[in-house]
Amino acid sequence: MKIINVVGARPNFMKIAPIIREMQKYPQMETLLVHTGQHYDIEMSEAFFDDLGIPEPDINLEVGSGSHAEQTAHVMLKFEKVLLQEKPDLVLVVGDINSTIACTLTAVKLGIKVAHVEAGLRSLDRTMPEEINRILTDAISDFLFTTCRDANENLLREGISPEKTFFVGNVMIDTLMRNKEKAERSDILNRLEMDDTDYALLTLHRPSNVDNCENFGKILDALDTIRKQIKIIYPVHPRTRKRIREFSLEEKVEAMPGLKLIKPLSYRDFLKLMLKAKLVMTDSGGMQEETTALGIPCLTLRENTERPITVNEGTNYLVGRDKNKILKYVDDILTNKGKRGKTPELWDGRTAERIIKIIAKNI
Repeated sequence: MKIINVVGARPNFMKIAPIIREMQKYPQMETLLVHTGQHYDIEMSEAFFDDLGIPEPDINLEVGSGSHAEQTAHVMLKFEKVLLQEKPDLVLVVGDINSTIACTLTAVKLGIKVAHVEAGLRSLDRTMPEEINRILTDAISDFLFTTCRDANENLLREGISPEKTFFVGNVMIDTLMRNKEKAERSDILNRLEMDDTDYALLTLHRPSNVDNCENFGKILDALDTIRKQIKIIYPVHPRTRKRIREFSLEEKVEAMPGLKLIKPLSYRDFLKLMLKAKLVMTDSGGMQEETTALGIPCLTLRENTERPITVNEGTNYLVGRDKNKILKYVDDILTNKGKRGKTPELWDGRTAERIIKIIAKNI
């Protein structure tokens, strides 16, 4: 049984690590790891492979950046050659990036079965490229592994056979639970010269937030008030730093002494910062899940979320870019009036085990 596992960007690493580890327990499974190189930073990628115990990719397509069409097309052209040479029994994809739909479409056209991990998530916002990738990937995959029961309902509503759908839990939490103790030993707070843990953690990367000067400015206005109440640590991607310069926001950012901009971090260093934070502000899907699993208050700076379970059951607040709403919930959290939340069903660290048992039985 030959299986090709596909990664293309940083969030994929956390999802694929426990799956590869579980596959290695099955002698009948021959696995290959293909990195499309959709997002590739040598320093960060090596840190993630080391942190998460992921083997170096067997194949790197080195696709790089480009428009959505260019990136998707380049992945398809290069991945087709891999499939024709390796002839796998199954292609396993994770998440919702361009590589996910590109590799799925290429495999299906060649008659190769596809498993989609993290299927059925919906924001109901088709202006998001990720939403299109999710819908299309789910429509043509053979195995749909979901993180929550409402994802199953989404798939059923779209006419997808229940026989293809498997509620298995959240594989991101497998990685989180495996690395939590190791992350606790990180010395990142010392390296950042932080003498206490009275801080908020911020991430922003979505184009709707950082590629739009007006929207980015609105968020910075809210942060300017928050940083007077609590320090904010902000690991900034080079692309976002470029936007700060392009939008002439450098002076505004520099005038906020409580806002600490740092370089992107390894998984364990970042997890340590999240574990010790009073609250998290983000536009990342994965961080909504991780904070819910850890019981850490989270403000999602988006108008919608494909992970409503983190709002309905977890510690997540959907606040958009509304300054008043952001400040209200920050105040609630800092005065211990925030919601407590609970851990969703099957977010227990054993999701990869369930996924691989199903694959072993059905391929």
